Amino acid sequence: MSTIDSIEKHKFDESNLKDDRQSTEFIVAAIDIGTNSIHMVVARVDPKLPAFTIIAKEKDTVRLGEKDPKTGNLTQIAMDRSISALERCQELATSLNADRIIAVATSAVREAPNGIAFIQKIALKLGLSVDLISGVEEARRIYLGVLSAMEFDERPHIIIDIGGGSTELILADDRDARFLSSTKIGAVRLTEDLVNSDPISNEDFKNLRAHIKGMLERPIERLRSELKANEIPRMVGTSGTIETLATMHALKNSDTIPNPLNGYEISYKEIQEMVEDLAKMDYSQRFAIPGISDKRAEIILAGATILLEAMTLLQTDSLIVCERSLREGIIVNWMLDRGLIASSLGYQSQVRARSVMKIAYKYQVELNYSERIANFAVDLFEQTSGILHNWDLNYRQLLWAAAILHNCGVYISHAAHHKHSYYLIRNAELLGFTEVELEIIANIARYHRKSKPKKKHQNYQRLPNKESRHLVSELSAMLRIAVALDRRKIGAIAAFKCEYDRDSQILYLGLTPSFPNDDCGLELWSLNYKKPPFEEEYGIKILARLDSFAPQLN
Repeated sequence: MSTIDSIEKHKFDESNLKDDRQSTEFIVAAIDIGTNSIHMVVARVDPKLPAFTIIAKEKDTVRLGEKDPKTGNLTQIAMDRSISALERCQELATSLNADRIIAVATSAVREAPNGIAFIQKIALKLGLSVDLISGVEEARRIYLGVLSAMEFDERPHIIIDIGGGSTELILADDRDARFLSSTKIGAVRLTEDLVNSDPISNEDFKNLRAHIKGMLERPIERLRSELKANEIPRMVGTSGTIETLATMHALKNSDTIPNPLNGYEISYKEIQEMVEDLAKMDYSQRFAIPGISDKRAEIILAGATILLEAMTLLQTDSLIVCERSLREGIIVNWMLDRGLIASSLGYQSQVRARSVMKIAYKYQVELNYSERIANFAVDLFEQTSGILHNWDLNYRQLLWAAAILHNCGVYISHAAHHKHSYYLIRNAELLGFTEVELEIIANIARYHRKSKPKKKHQNYQRLPNKESRHLVSELSAMLRIAVALDRRKIGAIAAFKCEYDRDSQILYLGLTPSFPNDDCGLELWSLNYKKPPFEEEYGIKILARLDSFAPQLN
């Protein structure tokens, strides 16, 4: 069975939702907790098409990125503003009968030492679950949002999204994203760090441009290396900065704002002129320009300069505006996860499995071995579901990913390779997973051998709550059993069957050997050696023998 087939075999769904495929329609709200603003779109999803229609939008400029300069923490004022905005979003979504609210946090929360505490506070106060996503995962979802709004016509596109704290650059076509990056330059971040005068002084402006250029050179060099010979990409811009520039440009030239802005084009020369003009103005003059809000007037110069420097390095002569971005990408990603999209976007539904395999190849994982371990682990999860545990079936994929990558740390050193595996997984660009999910995967892999999870371990402490720590403890115990079943790495065990006797609290494992006359002695020894953490976690005993020896239980 191939890796993709293996992960498809263990498909993930949300049993608490109505049947997506049979439903006439349902409402999904997507919230983006950004550095500058909190945005929400509410969409009506029609699974039969499949497509979605935006029925409401909400935006609040909360400046979450205004952090404590000494600690880097999100300030209490900014967090309070954000929670109030999220409460309004929640109320609007509820009034529109949303079946699901999906919230993600990006740059500001990712980087703040108290970011996880802020997410926990949101959950406690509003009952709203927020996924913390990485920069490259943010870029991938931006790509999905743009792809839902534009025809790529088999032509590569460079997508730029300029946020408050980061800028995402993507090279993609209608089949997949070839390059994803997130760079720590954003309109709010740069304004706070580098703009010290109003109007900006020549020295500050020179430093601003030099800093942006220095930060963008490497990701743009890598992006350009992914272009094929004779390919001429089209550049697409998303985000508030770019929409504001398009609005300014339109009002200057025609006194009307195109509705929608989607597809509006601005040349490099025109953007250059706009940046030069903005650099000469103070705040009141920028605010007086038609199309600029008061909050946007504070940060527009830094944002526009990021765009200009990116276009200069990319040698792009024009930019097309796309109004869809991360929020819409969240909805597309949700539809993909549930198998609602089977068009060219269908390829993206396997993004998790493909991303895991990419990391496995990168760190020279023994795939035949790791796939056997992954299949054993997932089979154990499924055979004991509802008997020894009641974890949501979606967690199978986290266990699968951890099993595939559990030995990747050998790439660094065999000694303490379980700890190296944690580091490599935690810092890998695994797409399709939230930050919390990445932490869980890395921890499961970390505890496939040696010590079981302990509170004093820093990596275990990083898990956000008691439930996730309990999940890691139980799933890592499963992974240990799976590893034991292939001790010689030759596939000696073809399959196993679990039968549980509730009276004696014994889990019988009937092992089927792959080879005639093989007593699988080393596998049985390894199983006995590795089973104590499993027995402790589940409060049972394991007895294993070859063939189907387990008694017939009533």
